[in-house]
Amino acid sequence: MIPVLDGEQMRAADGYTIDHAPIASIDLMELAANQCVAWIMSNEARLLDRTSGKPRYSIVCGTGNNGGDGLAIARLLADQGREVRVLVVGDTFGSDDFRTNYQRWQGQADGAGAITVRATADLPQMETGTIAVDALFGTGLNRPLRGLVSDVVQWINRSEGPVVSIDIPSGLLADGTVLDPAGTVRADHTLTFHCPKPAFFYRECSSFVGQWHLLSIGLDDAFISGLNSRLQLIETTDAQVLLPRYQRFAHKGDHGHALLIAGSEGMMGAAVLAVCAALRSGAGLVTARVPGTGISVVQSSAPEAICSKDPGHSHVTALPHLSKFSAIGMGPGLGREASHVVKQLIQDVTVPLLLDADALNALAENKTWLAYLPKGTVLTPHPKEFDRLFGGSITARERVAVAREEAVKRGIVIVLKGANTAICEPNGTVYFNPTGDPGMAKGGSGDVLTGVITGLLARGLSPLHAALLGTYLHGSAGSLTAKHVGRDGMTAMDIVHHLPMAWRALRKDRSEDTVQ
Repeated sequence: MIPVLDGEQMRAADGYTIDHAPIASIDLMELAANQCVAWIMSNEARLLDRTSGKPRYSIVCGTGNNGGDGLAIARLLADQGREVRVLVVGDTFGSDDFRTNYQRWQGQADGAGAITVRATADLPQMETGTIAVDALFGTGLNRPLRGLVSDVVQWINRSEGPVVSIDIPSGLLADGTVLDPAGTVRADHTLTFHCPKPAFFYRECSSFVGQWHLLSIGLDDAFISGLNSRLQLIETTDAQVLLPRYQRFAHKGDHGHALLIAGSEGMMGAAVLAVCAALRSGAGLVTARVPGTGISVVQSSAPEAICSKDPGHSHVTALPHLSKFSAIGMGPGLGREASHVVKQLIQDVTVPLLLDADALNALAENKTWLAYLPKGTVLTPHPKEFDRLFGGSITARERVAVAREEAVKRGIVIVLKGANTAICEPNGTVYFNPTGDPGMAKGGSGDVLTGVITGLLARGLSPLHAALLGTYLHGSAGSLTAKHVGRDGMTAMDIVHHLPMAWRALRKDRSEDTVQ
């Protein structure tokens, strides 16, 4: 896991590294600048897609340490033969490291100076083909930008060329608070140091952050780990350690029996998607409990699944005998008429449980039932379902905070779906998932996730581990689908069809990982 750190935690990590490495703060700044320039040079052609001719750079610096980073970047780019213009906003009597790098920039062999911006009128015209580098403010900002600096931000945002922000877009708080959209840099790329910031994972921040890139600057990892951040980013290796092993003499009974209670007249497709995804989760057996109208649909679409026919013709009216199942998922396409079955399941279930879609809507309409959810229950709401359950949130940041509180309060796992799905566990830790693609924003994608996680629960993974691995695999399959099919034309069933590729990529076909 990669810790996700706020501004205060990052400053603590910087300070500890400087004191104990030991490394001078100016040398740490130089290392950070070198990493930024290495990324810029490696991606210059990519950046130049929106420019023309010889690359030129406008480096916009504040007078704190973020500005010091910008001055060092300017000097190193000039050393690479690039045309560089430096703008310093405010007086040049800033932090110690800023002043040192200002003097170093002034001492360039070509005598290049800096434009000091003390009024909006001092801002030059942004020339065509310019790459703007935002080094105004870093993670220490705690107030909205006003006056001159706000005008400078708007000047940057009017640039026709790409914008690269250093560490975090100026005006955006590291915790994800957007104080003033007009006074916040809208970056195409954000080059951040050592650990991602919470802001990178919230929808309302995405138009400011653009694509973010993690650059290592050698901070003390043991100290950072000791901060015990409650926000973590899942890495590939984290998913790999959760992969179930296969025994040579295993049979289907050893891999669990998943039950999916889903579907209603007109919504059988949701049930099919969940069942097909569960079949590709590695579960030994998958049973679909569906209304009479859906039996032929499931049997023809998923011949490997067992069908349990409900007495109801158009919707599920009762539970089957539950004793033979090792995990149960309920909700996709269920319909509102089956609310009483949701209540019965919560009361009777003795195995791991996942609730999604209309099962969540039933809980939202009967909130007293939340108190009776078995410990470890997995809920997989999208934002609107979540708000119906736990009250409306204005921002994604607030919604994640509420999800964390509810997971702790109720002893459950909440999988809050989105571009960076947040998995909240009962101890208060939130895990952001890095996989996925915008092409997954299609009806049915959530039903696929339900099937994958339910299948992993049936295989014996803990609720948290099933949620982590299932979400990672689901996103990976979505990315593979977008690559092979294309974002526009891909469907949820295409994601199901790419699950085997996602499994294969994660296992890397290493036999020692798969057979004991």
